[in-house]
Amino acid sequence: MYAQYFHVDVVKADVLKPRWNVAPTTDVYAVAEHEHQRMLGTFRWGFIPWWAKDPKIGSRAINARLETLDTKPMFRESFEHRRCLIPADGFYEWQKLDKGKLPHFVHGKNGDPLPLAGLWSSWKNPDTGDRIRSCTIVTGKPNRLVGRLHDRMPVIVPEDLWATWLDPEFADTTELKKLLADPFPDDALDEYPVSTLVNKVTIDTPDLVKPLRSGAVDVEPPGGQ
Repeated sequence: MYAQYFHVDVVKADVLKPRWNVAPTTDVYAVAEHEHQRMLGTFRWGFIPWWAKDPKIGSRAINARLETLDTKPMFRESFEHRRCLIPADGFYEWQKLDKGKLPHFVHGKNGDPLPLAGLWSSWKNPDTGDRIRSCTIVTGKPNRLVGRLHDRMPVIVPEDLWATWLDPEFADTTELKKLLADPFPDDALDEYPVSTLVNKVTIDTPDLVKPLRSGAVDVEPPGGQ
């Protein structure tokens, strides 16, 4: 499905099982361009820069702020030449309430995958020579819909900007930041509250994205995840 939707030329991806609760350091699909071909591949979620001594650094780099991509040493080179799109059927945001935090599932109103802006890197294990391809999700200011829940959201790339974002030869980072500065349109997304079971990474079932029934109380208390 993703290969057709993103008009890829080559598929070099492992078959991943459906997930409803993707945790850091697990594999995800991503679309990138290499040698003038658009490819669908699998990448570990959690950015490992090529110069890292230990891949564990990736677990702390699952997101990257759009505003500082061109200044942070960890992301600067990939922002110039190794950008990707990370397909997602939706994402979770947590609403702060008096009693705690309530997760919401944000998704495309028309049911299409959301093309999240990402960066990727290739890290070589100095002991074994094995390579790990990793990625991070770019975040920016929210639109009004998500802004009611959180002060940031994943950057969603409109289709007319896919080619520019994926082009490794387009290195004008100032222009790239301008192109993605405006949040994705409110009317293209929808959201609803879901169970706090999503806070438990060991739970990964379709029930996680079911709307919380009207009147139900399911709030993560203060101090929770």
